[in-house]
Amino acid sequence: MNTMTKIDEVAAGGSRARISTISAWGAARYLFLLPYLLIFFAFVVYPIAYGISLGSNPDTYADLFADPIFRIAAFNTVVFVLVAVNIKMLLALLISGFFLNEQRWIKALGLIFILAWAVPSISTIFSIKWMLNPEWGMLNSFLFNQFQIMGPSWLTERWLAFGSAVVVHIWKYLPFWTLILLAGRMTIPGELYEAANVDGASAWQRFRFITLPSIGLLYVSATTLSMIWTLGDFNSIYLLTGGGPADRTQVLATLGMRYLRMDRVDMAIAAVIVAMPFIVPMMWFMMKYLSKESRT
Repeated sequence: MNTMTKIDEVAAGGSRARISTISAWGAARYLFLLPYLLIFFAFVVYPIAYGISLGSNPDTYADLFADPIFRIAAFNTVVFVLVAVNIKMLLALLISGFFLNEQRWIKALGLIFILAWAVPSISTIFSIKWMLNPEWGMLNSFLFNQFQIMGPSWLTERWLAFGSAVVVHIWKYLPFWTLILLAGRMTIPGELYEAANVDGASAWQRFRFITLPSIGLLYVSATTLSMIWTLGDFNSIYLLTGGGPADRTQVLATLGMRYLRMDRVDMAIAAVIVAMPFIVPMMWFMMKYLSKESRT
């Protein structure tokens, strides 16, 4: 009995030692996380909370909604997102099929194609701005020299300037989404297309019954994410037109800069916050759609 009692006491002491060791490691784990939590709160939580506090005054939103430039920016934002995203994703879907070819010259062309996305926005968009200069820009000079046509004022007329910004956005970000959809196409088993060819399926039938069902989830999620990113695209408008002429090409992403120049920080923050009701539902839809598809 005495021997068994001693054995039980030793075992109990060992269990308590292991429990205390595990508890010590558990406490140390949270200490290791502490620096990351501090950084997260300092650079994420605090700026967001401070920005919301700056834009929490109802009078700020009254001034914002009364500003005619805000209404123009809101309208431009809707048009910008709908037109740019639909054209961009449709082109990306079509061009991704072209780059599936194995020819060397197509691979070389793909490297050139991706440069538009890889090169920084400042240099590329400023180059396009120089090309569209109505007096000495390359495009108008070409029209005059070759066809004796006086080119339009691309960046001083509202809809020409806005359309140019849409084209620049599509040109800039089309390669990225083409790569995403190309990666999705490359995961489709080639045997499916071979079987469809044996059955005499046309190119449209192969696209409709094999390609689209296979990358449908990817296309929907990519389109939704593209809408979120396009809604916040600052460079395509600001670097090309600066919001002009006369603030007629402003969008919500650039409107904040206008208010900052007016020393209205509260309205600049409010111009960003009013876009959240559009962003949050898209994020919710994307996450819900992805989680639903992952369970099936």
